[in-house]
Amino acid sequence: MLLLALDTSTPAVTVALHDGDTVVAQSLSVDARRHGELLAPGIQAVLSEAGACARDLTDVAVGTGPGPFTGLRVGLVTARTMGDALGVPVHGVCSLDALAVRAAEDGAVGDDPFLVATDARRREVYWAAYESVPDGAVGTTPRRVHGPDVSRPDDVPVDGRAVVGRGADLYPDSLGISVGPIDPSAAALAGLVVRLLDAGADLSDLTPRYLRRPDVHEGGGRKSVLS
Repeated sequence: MLLLALDTSTPAVTVALHDGDTVVAQSLSVDARRHGELLAPGIQAVLSEAGACARDLTDVAVGTGPGPFTGLRVGLVTARTMGDALGVPVHGVCSLDALAVRAAEDGAVGDDPFLVATDARRREVYWAAYESVPDGAVGTTPRRVHGPDVSRPDDVPVDGRAVVGRGADLYPDSLGISVGPIDPSAAALAGLVVRLLDAGADLSDLTPRYLRRPDVHEGGGRKSVLS
């Protein structure tokens, strides 16, 4: 296996290669306005670092959000296009799940329930709730028990739980400072996808999790001034 994983659901443009056992290369750039410019160089960088080319890929994985419309679609369109061009399967996972896994791997949340919150703009956050469950391969792993949702920070039911993600740092009065990483990691996403595939999960759903309408949309038909 040589799986290319990528996520553009947050300001982080993150890419990684996984050989089925471990991450062999990864790239990270943070710029909320340049997803389209940064993703292709990130992909090329991880392939070059691993001494591979696109034709060596056996799978592509992508974070399906939630995330702002423009950034999220860059990753999804790129993943779909590469899958079609190379004739390899494309797997989708919730980007908040990847951030939760990264927080668990970093030891930031322990075995306690926690929340993940990322920036949804418009003074809102995307969020989901997680609990840790036993996993024979890695000890414990996060399982999403609620969400993803989009809410105002004051409306997120923190209830004393730790919060991971950029959303917490943006609204500390409501969510508290993030106890772990603030953005998803393609390396964590890749590892999650490999484990899920090994367990027989179906990850073929690539529906983007926008959770609300884009800021720009097609207007309605013109009204007659004669009626």
